[in-house]
Amino acid sequence: AGSGWVHTAPTGHLIHAMQRSSKCLAALVLATVTNIRLAAAVSLRAGAHQEPDVACGKGFENLVKGSQDYYATASVKLWTHPSHRMDNATFEKEFQCWFASMCTTKCGGLPSQAEGRKEKLTKACTSWTTDWLKVWKLFSTEELRWFKQNYPAEEQEADADE
Repeated sequence: AGSGWVHTAPTGHLIHAMQRSSKCLAALVLATVTNIRLAAAVSLRAGAHQEPDVACGKGFENLVKGSQDYYATASVKLWTHPSHRMDNATFEKEFQCWFASMCTTKCGGLPSQAEGRKEKLTKACTSWTTDWLKVWKLFSTEELRWFKQNYPAEEQEADADE
């Protein structure tokens, strides 16, 4: 009983945009996670005798309004390149799920990096010319480890036709 979200490998120009955008969103959340207050816990599924699906943390809809508003603003501000303005809408549910997971888990208890990198991160994430690798390099070693262990992705095998 998963979230229903299976990460498949994107093709073409979407790879760069998705990598940069998801890393920017993740880094912005990591930078501000200590300022986020969480809503009440999600109710267990009625009559189900299984563990609740926690892939999306407590769920985007259960985050406090301020956190939802922050995400809504960030999702518009991060996708400004003319070729990628709709990427935030295309992957909205997946990004909301990841954002909710990061908020719920408080990014594994990692300390906020807001003071030290918010300005640099904002500039990099809103630039049309910044490569995603420059954003990735703004992550601390601990953040990289946490991200790699927790990002909801599955390795996909290539199709025989490709």
